[in-house]
Amino acid sequence: MTLKIDLLRVFCAVAETGSLSMAADTLGRTPSAISMALKQFEEHLGAPLFVGSRKSKLTPLGQAILTEALQEIAHFARSVRRIEGLAQATHGEVRLAVTPSVAQTVLPEIIKSYSELYPDVSIELRDLDSAGVLAELEADRADIGIAALPERAGFERFELFCDPFGVVCRADHPLAPRWDSLTWADITEETLIANGLCDKINDPAFETMRAGSRLFVHNTASLLALLRAGAGISILPMRALGAGEDDLVFLPLKDSKAKRHVHVMHRTEDQLLTPVLHFTDALRAASFQEI
Repeated sequence: MTLKIDLLRVFCAVAETGSLSMAADTLGRTPSAISMALKQFEEHLGAPLFVGSRKSKLTPLGQAILTEALQEIAHFARSVRRIEGLAQATHGEVRLAVTPSVAQTVLPEIIKSYSELYPDVSIELRDLDSAGVLAELEADRADIGIAALPERAGFERFELFCDPFGVVCRADHPLAPRWDSLTWADITEETLIANGLCDKINDPAFETMRAGSRLFVHNTASLLALLRAGAGISILPMRALGAGEDDLVFLPLKDSKAKRHVHVMHRTEDQLLTPVLHFTDALRAASFQEI
């Protein structure tokens, strides 16, 4: 006979109440059903759990088993809560792989709102370049990727937002007063700090400047630090600058139509747990004004 959790519950109820009838009341069963279940349990073990027929005193074996049974019942209850929580998105984990600029400027409010709705769901966030985000998705180390991502078989993708590229420099840079009339020709003599997103710009006027750059920075935080130090200018999407970056400015380029397209990618929905599905819903519901 397979030992079932129900037999442990019956045994614990009798042991804790010291009576078949009281245990029956506790479990909502008849005393005869409780007696039969307890008999099955003792027959399975091949030894008595109670001294005598009154069930008011445990044998040494019964005392040892009571401790184990109570722990197992508590463990089972916790497992049930976790399983139900996963189905209802109240427990679980969401693993995110995103580009640094998205992690810093776009996700904080979304994560905050999601965590308020699902406080018991844990969130793991990794910031990587677009190639790294794709690698994490394909290796199943991330549930959701947010970056400039190509389509991939076995994955679903939708656009989260797009934003234009422009010049980012210190607020006191000589270019700043010309923010409404800047062109590629105006920045050809500037020191360009290139970054990974520069590869997304196909404007011919930018190619020579990009090829001549002697500074290339992968990390967004390091790039912004160099810009604040006045080490040069860079070309970034508008949303790469978050709130509070008052010492830096974004300057649109009149003669450029280059835009960054940011996508959300994940495996097909039938492969996602409910907490992940709910996070994708939160991303779809996020409102991003067209720029």
